[in-house]
Parts: sequence; structure tokens; C-alpha cells
Amino acid sequence: MNENFKWGAAAVAVVGLSIGAVIYISWKDAKVPPKPPVAAAVVPPEPAVPEEPAIKHPIPTPPAPEPLPSLADSDQPMQKALEGLIGNESVARLIVTKDLVRHVVTSIDNLPEQKVAERIRPLKSPPGKFAVVGTDEAPVLDPANYERYKPLVDTIRSMDTQRLIATYTRFYPLFQEGYESLGHPPQYFNDRLIEVIDHLLETPDLQGPIALAQPNVLYEFADPALESRSAGQKALIRMGSENATAVKDKLRELRSELAAKRP
Repeated sequence: MNENFKWGAAAVAVVGLSIGAVIYISWKDAKVPPKPPVAAAVVPPEPAVPEEPAIKHPIPTPPAPEPLPSLADSDQPMQKALEGLIGNESVARLIVTKDLVRHVVTSIDNLPEQKVAERIRPLKSPPGKFAVVGTDEAPVLDPANYERYKPLVDTIRSMDTQRLIATYTRFYPLFQEGYESLGHPPQYFNDRLIEVIDHLLETPDLQGPIALAQPNVLYEFADPALESRSAGQKALIRMGSENATAVKDKLRELRSELAAKRP
């Protein structure tokens, strides 16, 4: 079973078409025997020009104390910003700092999908091994797995939401650039982020044992309805109800702030 957990639903593009045609008909003087009408001259319709989708949740552009780095050179500045938020030790233990902005953007964009590639994960795997209890015929997710996520969840819970939003706002042009590099221009990354947060908040809160199946090498949820859920929702389910509730609480705080921002 995939061990990744990433923050975390698609932006809707509104397309408008504008077509115009002008027809001119010329006639001779009425005293002259009329000639057959001249065929209408039709101006070909203008090519359809897609409109940029309306931005639902704009991020203000604060005065920058210094110029932003390029996206390619943003790893070190982002690492320093995260260290200011959660401390050097937590960054070293939890964060994959290489190509951080790109990996955060790509992972968030993919969370509502069935799979998220491990090579783009911005977070390191939790310590320990995935544990299963029960029998070979009826395996069950071991609640001991939930403890593996505690350091990550405690860090998320302790983050100052306002400082996190300020850091995100400061570096937002890099997140937008990373999102557009995925082939999404001119969609707006913050709108996508809020959609993904809403998607994650719809994750069911499961109490009690969670039955597993092992059709091949990897375990999966025995319930087809659970197994068909997105990578982001299954990650929340795997970390247990208490951890998932803490993460959802922080996501609600972030959503409230991000949706309220105006330039």
C-alpha cells in the first residue's frame, strides 16, 4: 500500500466563443433591368478565442522585501522559510527539499487522482514499516501504523496558520509558475489548492478496524468503495481517525484564510 501523504481537488475553465459575419448585397438602379442578386459576401468567422477563467480566490501580492528567486533556484530559500516555520530538525526529518515548489504543486494537483508518483513527493515516508494484523484470509490495518504519522501530524498541528499563509503568499508567484509548467495555464493555482482541500475534507471518518486485501504484493482496502477513492483521501484514512481529524482541522483553517484573501 502506498505510504505517501501529501497536502492537499480540478479547476474549471470557462471558454467563450465570439463569431461575427457581415453580409453586403448591392443592387443596380431600379430603372435598369435588375441583374441576378450578387451572392452574399460572407466574412469568415473569427477564430474562437478562449477566455481566461475567472479567478475565484485571488492571492494578494504583498510588497516584496527582496526579489524572489527563480523557480529553478528556489530550493534553498524555500527550505529556509520552512525552517523558520517548523524548525531545522523537522525540515530535515519530514521534508524532501529538492525541487520543493514543483513537487508540492504537482502533488497537490494529483491528490484527487488514484495515484501520486513517489518520485514527486514533498514529504518523506513515515518511519517504520506498514503493519497488518488479523489472519492471512482476513488481514486488518494495524492501528500501530497510526503512531508512525504522529510526528508529521504534530508538526502540522503546531504550525502557525498566519505565518504559513504569509510564507505561501510571499512565494505564490513561484507556485503559480510551477502550476502553469504542468500544462495548466492560465488556470490559477490557489483555486486548485482550495478545490483539493475541499476534496480532502470529504474523506470519510472511519472508526474501528479497516479490512484489507492482498490481491498481489501490495495491500489494498478490502472495501471497493474505499479502494476506489483518491490517493489523497486514502492517505488520510491510512493515518487513522485521530490524525486525519487534526489534519482536516488545519486544512479548514487554511481554506478559511485562503478563500478570504483579496488583493
